[in-house]
Amino acid sequence: MQLRPALTLTLAMLATTSALAAAAEYFVYFGTYTNAKSTSKGIYRSRFDVTTGRLTSAELAAEAKDPAWLAVHPNGKFLYAIDESADSQRNPGVGVSAYELNPATGALTLLNRQSHGSTGACHLSVDSTGRTVLVANYGGGGVSAISLQPDGRLGALGSVIQHTGSSVNPARQKSPHAHQIVVSPDNRFALVPDLGLDRILVYAVGPAAAKLTAHDPASASVAPGSGPRHLAFHPTGRFAYVINEMLCTMTAFSYDAARATLTSLQTISTLPPGESVQPGTSTAEVLAHPNGKFLYGSNRGHHTIVAYAIDATSGQLTLIGHQSTLGKTPRHFALDPTGRWLLAENQDSHTVAVFGIDEQTGRLTPAGPLLSVPSPVSAVFVPVR
Repeated sequence: MQLRPALTLTLAMLATTSALAAAAEYFVYFGTYTNAKSTSKGIYRSRFDVTTGRLTSAELAAEAKDPAWLAVHPNGKFLYAIDESADSQRNPGVGVSAYELNPATGALTLLNRQSHGSTGACHLSVDSTGRTVLVANYGGGGVSAISLQPDGRLGALGSVIQHTGSSVNPARQKSPHAHQIVVSPDNRFALVPDLGLDRILVYAVGPAAAKLTAHDPASASVAPGSGPRHLAFHPTGRFAYVINEMLCTMTAFSYDAARATLTSLQTISTLPPGESVQPGTSTAEVLAHPNGKFLYGSNRGHHTIVAYAIDATSGQLTLIGHQSTLGKTPRHFALDPTGRWLLAENQDSHTVAVFGIDEQTGRLTPAGPLLSVPSPVSAVFVPVR
């Protein structure tokens, strides 16, 4: 019997999230930068109470070099991190690290490392079957795929694809800069916002062999000079939202899951009405709330989270407002699995701020003291068991 696309999509989403389902308490792991401007030594860990919104003091979970982006295996037993500074073409065997995760203590044990075959990795994700790690290489301007073993170890490098082309901004867009790689809710495709090309590229995913294959049509475009950075799917899978780093805009797309095509619906500013993009201001992260009613994005330089209401029928956005992140440079933020809290990582003030989410209005309210974390760049949740 052949399942309807909508049912297939729902089952895939449930399978992916089952191991990380709502719990009373979570470990939160923070990816950081360990460069000369930071005191960080690697990956940090805190415990998060979903009832109170409180975080315990952060402690070092694993020493690592520039573990800027983290991803958790669908079974919740393994964690993966990139070394953003690694040039794995010159240094084979480095670039991505695999850790075994103790769900009772939160301890991380290094399993192995593997090359991603390029330079300047900035993002990674794990497909919903848990058989492939996908990597976006900003510096190298392309994407990679690495196979995963049943024991969580990184296996063979299955794909390395180089993007080509440029766009209109000579300072930022002379060459490709893949900034993220996101697996579609049905696990059939990987979508890649490329800042240097002003395009979202689409690849078919073959998890069994860690293969990426260019799709037809191969991409969707945003306005020239936008610099697409990150993409978030709506919980229904019907819409996708791309935050554009350089012009501080958000583009809403409808998404055809059967054909893996994006159709532009709307582009709206991430800044308050009447404000123009100033030097030093750019966007970073975008996430849809689990209830499907709200979308959030982060403004660096402006130091705010923008909130939008999502029209359930059209997918278009209406501005709700802006909330200060109580720090500097919110490079990333995360929504806890219950949808009650938002954690904003302020990279340049070395803090994490917790906000309560009003699930009726989407508005954010500061909750509790700031958490000290050196140069936080990303955050992931794992239930305490």
